[in-house]
Amino acid sequence: MKLNILGIYLFFLVAVSSPAEAHDTWVQSGALVTRHQDVVHVDLMLGNHGNNHRDFKIASKITLAPCTLLAIEPNGNRIDLKPRIVDNGSAEKEGYWTTKLIAEQKGTYQVVHTLDTLHGKTRAIKTAKTFFISANCFTAVGGDDEQVLTPINKDLELVLHTPLAALSANQPFRLQVLWNGKPLGKASVAFIPRGAKLAEDRDPLFERTSDSEGFVSYTPTEGNLLLAVVHHLAPTESGEGFDKTSYGATMVLPIPQMAFRPDLAVRR
Repeated sequence: MKLNILGIYLFFLVAVSSPAEAHDTWVQSGALVTRHQDVVHVDLMLGNHGNNHRDFKIASKITLAPCTLLAIEPNGNRIDLKPRIVDNGSAEKEGYWTTKLIAEQKGTYQVVHTLDTLHGKTRAIKTAKTFFISANCFTAVGGDDEQVLTPINKDLELVLHTPLAALSANQPFRLQVLWNGKPLGKASVAFIPRGAKLAEDRDPLFERTSDSEGFVSYTPTEGNLLLAVVHHLAPTESGEGFDKTSYGATMVLPIPQMAFRPDLAVRR
């Protein structure tokens, strides 16, 4: 009996001390549009573990070693943000990582995070994205800000197919799910507004299934940070130290209450 109790205790200790493979990481950077030459804070988060991995809550703080974090400027130049990152927690597993950059160029910035690590016998590969627009002022987002957001070809990823300046409450937008650069159909994508709680099992208000070309559409009902999440398990992808591979992709979209360029939404 004592051995059984000890075994249960050890199993529980391992379960709570190492994140499950479906723990997700995401990046966020505040409002959709920032003033040109202003400071932007980029946060690297770990969480999304409650309610079957469908919430917008911080669970812990990711270990940096297997992570990358970079900003892609409007001209395509890539800035490695990891060397300048700061611990925003008071303990090892509390809080989150943060850094800042100056929006020195006008146009669309992409922030991209990746993770490749082992959790027990599972290899976990994650990709996370967010965006912001650097403009002369908040009310006039120009033509340079309509840049197409192309895939980065990182395992499982979400690609936005609606112009950033057209995003707003009560307007639909489209994402595409790609796996190894190809559309992934029948993938379940959760759209989680910060502060919302999804129903148990599948929530038809906040979840969509990708079509044969990997596309999903969603209409936010309010201005808010919106976390999009998709997972894909590859049970036959094995290697040294792991017998399956779990993929995850996230995207944080800062949804404004009103679109900066509503004419783009009409055209699309």
